[in-house]
Amino acid sequence: MNESRRHRLVVLGAGYAGAYAAGILARRLSPNDVEITVVNAEPDFVQRLRLHQLAAGQEVEAPKLTDVFAGTGINLRLARVLDIDPTRQIVGVADADGGEEIGYDTLVYALGSSGAFQVPGADTYAFDIASRPAALRLRRRLEALSRSGRGGEVVVVGDGLTGIETAAEIAESRPELAVTLVAHGELGARLSAGARRHLHRTYDRLGVTVVEHARVESVEDTRVLCSDGTVLPADATAWTAGFAVSPIAAASGLDVTDSGQIVVDRMMRSTSHPNVYAVGDSAHAIGDNGKPLPMSCGSAGYTCRQAIEAIIGELTGRDIPTTKLVYPGNHISLGRKDAILQMVDEQGRPKPRYVGGRRAVRFKAAVLRIALWAVAHPTFGLPRRRLRLATSSEPVAERVAA
Repeated sequence: MNESRRHRLVVLGAGYAGAYAAGILARRLSPNDVEITVVNAEPDFVQRLRLHQLAAGQEVEAPKLTDVFAGTGINLRLARVLDIDPTRQIVGVADADGGEEIGYDTLVYALGSSGAFQVPGADTYAFDIASRPAALRLRRRLEALSRSGRGGEVVVVGDGLTGIETAAEIAESRPELAVTLVAHGELGARLSAGARRHLHRTYDRLGVTVVEHARVESVEDTRVLCSDGTVLPADATAWTAGFAVSPIAAASGLDVTDSGQIVVDRMMRSTSHPNVYAVGDSAHAIGDNGKPLPMSCGSAGYTCRQAIEAIIGELTGRDIPTTKLVYPGNHISLGRKDAILQMVDEQGRPKPRYVGGRRAVRFKAAVLRIALWAVAHPTFGLPRRRLRLATSSEPVAERVAA
């Protein structure tokens, strides 16, 4: 196929889903037929599953995307995504040198999610940890409190998995700081009874104070105000109470939910624009149990695998396998010495049994290692055959060197 007529496959975002999808597609599709471009604002791969560790003061590896994609033939464009015109099939991007437009034939939308500040003052005074720059800002604040020698009060707002992990990590890494977690309901409500008891024991050991059934009304410079009149002193407020997707998809005219997620079919194709695929937090995907998949790294993996198979099948004329779309459970870090592994049933309800302590720590560590390794080694274990597009006059597949 002529170079100028190569199929333009553009991936927006290089988080777990975007980076993995780009690497696998580059390995499995012939570069004679397909040109793959990844657009990402940051030069590093961010281990979002470990940002609470980074915020607490630990070192977390952030591989350069140039190294991640080395040898894959992927074009890396370091720039912010500004907008999408699905009619013209154009993505607008910008960096410090200005803006440009990138054309596509197939688009993979993997921009993920960010922290959602939902009450007055939160966007001004609270720190989220949904991105590496945000986690580093919180880290600097905590370091300043520790250096002061006077200690300090840290309030973590939100009792989801990120909030639970963040409170435990800060309490363990910085025992000179007093940590309070504000829970909207019962702490660990999505866990089994045994796992909830385990969580409370761990928090007692770490000295984390829990305020349950509380609704934060506003955040100020040195305090958090709750709707029942409770006032919590706060030298640093970590906001983990919800995440939001980028407004770019909604502004582009793609079909989205009220929350801005792209509505997709079983193949992860946009229901309004079939040459746009959404994966990870950006996608409103219905799981095999008939319920929307939650925002999570696990969901990113499953939606990503289905999108990869669908894109390859669509471009090469092959049958598209239906991959699993499930949510198996939660892996919750409680500092470096403790963790909880809670599996769920087909309806997302916690199973009675759980794994806690060192076994769960080892399991979570293995998950993190595998996730990072899979992104950094996208070609490992795959066939050495790169598939040709169905429209190509060349043979359906070609043999290439490893």
